Amino acid sequence: FHSQSASMGAITPPPIIVRVHSAPAVLDDGDEMDFTMWLGPLPIRWLARIEQKSGASFVDRQVSGPFAQWEHLHTFVPLDAERTAVVDQVTARLSDNWFWKFVGINMWLGLPILFAFRGWKTRRMLGRKKSTTPAGTSTHATR
Repeated sequence: FHSQSASMGAITPPPIIVRVHSAPAVLDDGDEMDFTMWLGPLPIRWLARIEQKSGASFVDRQVSGPFAQWEHLHTFVPLDAERTAVVDQVTARLSDNWFWKFVGINMWLGLPILFAFRGWKTRRMLGRKKSTTPAGTSTHATR
């Protein structure tokens, strides 16, 4: 599910809109996704590369975008035969540009809501009930 490029837009909360410009249907190690994330009227263009993909995790690393550096580790931890916890760990460095620094701070502050929505939407799309063991979300910032 998470390796499909269409999943990103499907699990992104409103009012954010994601438009994928180019990406393979199924993302693999070394593939890139070029997309625009609309935060209200503000278009934010990203180019992300998929790295270190295995059955249990992958990293999406910003090649270009609003941050000076962005690395998002997605880890999938089996809980039992029917449930998997998705653990997100983000390491980012804000841009030196004052405008993108402001945008980055606001995006960073919204990550807990974003990940909570994505967890809910993923469970809904996959037809699963909420796990009794919540998926972990860890965010780490560096400057």
